[in-house]
Amino acid sequence: MTVAGAVVLLNLGLTFTNVWPTLWVWPTADVSAELALLGLCLVAFGASGGRVPDAARRWLAIGWVVLVVGHYADVTTQSLYGREVNLYWDLRLMPSVGAMFAAVATTPLVAAVVAGVVIVPLLLLVPARLAVGALADAVERAVPRRVLGTAAVLVLAAGGVQIAGVELPFVPRVSAPALPVYARQVVTIAMEATGAGRRPLPAAPDMAADLAHVQGADVLVVFVESYGAVSWSRPDLSQPLARARARFSDAARDTGRQVVSAYAESTTFGGESWLAHISFLSGTPVRDQDTNIRLMAEAGRDTLAKAFTRRGYRAVALMPGLQRAWPEGRFYGFDRIYGTEALGYDGPPFGWWGLTDQYALARLDALESQEDPGVPRFVFFPTISGHAPFTPAPPYQPDWVRVLTREPYDAEALDQAWSDQPDWTNLSPSYVKAIAYGYDTLGGYLRQHADRDLVMLIVGDHQPPSLVSGESASWDVPVHVVASRAEVLEGFRRAGFRDGLEPELPVVAGMDGMLTVVLEAFSEAVGAGVPAD
Repeated sequence: MTVAGAVVLLNLGLTFTNVWPTLWVWPTADVSAELALLGLCLVAFGASGGRVPDAARRWLAIGWVVLVVGHYADVTTQSLYGREVNLYWDLRLMPSVGAMFAAVATTPLVAAVVAGVVIVPLLLLVPARLAVGALADAVERAVPRRVLGTAAVLVLAAGGVQIAGVELPFVPRVSAPALPVYARQVVTIAMEATGAGRRPLPAAPDMAADLAHVQGADVLVVFVESYGAVSWSRPDLSQPLARARARFSDAARDTGRQVVSAYAESTTFGGESWLAHISFLSGTPVRDQDTNIRLMAEAGRDTLAKAFTRRGYRAVALMPGLQRAWPEGRFYGFDRIYGTEALGYDGPPFGWWGLTDQYALARLDALESQEDPGVPRFVFFPTISGHAPFTPAPPYQPDWVRVLTREPYDAEALDQAWSDQPDWTNLSPSYVKAIAYGYDTLGGYLRQHADRDLVMLIVGDHQPPSLVSGESASWDVPVHVVASRAEVLEGFRRAGFRDGLEPELPVVAGMDGMLTVVLEAFSEAVGAGVPAD
């Protein structure tokens, strides 16, 4: 391999960018700072008159492949998922994510991903070893050594000037180095493991609210999975959803209810829904797993569920995605938690969890009808049917009684739903179907309970992953309130909500601040009456 070929090959490995919305990459005209550092190290060794040992060449090649893998993970994760990797917490989620991926992906795709993770890094070792060897041989000669050394110094100098914000004409951009990707992970792991730099938790907001405006009504808080602002702001998503939104609005109007809407800023993006849930229910901004765990460890921390139970409500968590024991649920103060096992789904499977949002709501009604009749309910319901990759989207079944049977759908509707496979390069059509199903399910629930005094809050947990929402999307999510009680609707209007289903900017609050908005709209007085425990 020639010296020029070695330089180009090594440089390409650390300067490519992601091709959104795919797992592929594309070369750029940038130059690598790490390549300049490698050149200087080899030049220094060559100037000493010795030959770079074979063991050093081998380890330098291995190190280069490690940097390439880190760079790929960094640019791909930020492009498709909207955030950096956090190995300390993300590795704990990988078994569940891998199982979910295997359940919804095709066999060839699973095989390709496994091959990419295991085989590709091994294959990269061969050209990396040849390229490093070519440079190591070159620095044994005076002229190539001077050229490489001069070029390396110029690259590093240009990078320093560019970091200072000065653009140099006709000078290629020096790419962000890959080494800090690993350095950040080491620092994060050390800080998470030791607690260094940990900030104290914010004080809990006052939740001693009288809830006078909703007394006697059932209150249903629905966190719609992946329901983000892009579903309204992007025409290729909003236009196909127009009919489903019209059906939902009709269901609210036909049952004597009105809708007011706004935007909130979520505390998470593209995933980790539980961070949005706990932020909303506790009034505390939770943006990482460490804060989540520390907050849940505070047994006396007040929550929205506890505020409702103090006012005589039965607090219920409808958790169709919960597949294992959840002792953390005690933190919230729910009287009953319905996970996958308690819901007892025996119908056709959809996605990783099997059951559907419509079934979960229908089953909740059946189960709760046997418990404490006449006691109003506070229900917390994070949906699952809108989870990436958004297929297969279940058919909506107008006959809610049939939903609870073993054959909730006609064979044709079921076959059509199951045949819809995700296009991993364009998940937008699947996303539209999943969100439309959510509108139809919640609209159907309103019609099922047309004579029920019901206040429904619909909250997006986070934007869909970046492979749907696009690059540099906001963290904003829609919030809707559906109610027939004028004082409730007026309370949200005072907070900045607008009439109708379509929300408008600016955001009215962060996800944690939405708790105060809700308590004030639901109450004549906040901070008075029954105190927190």
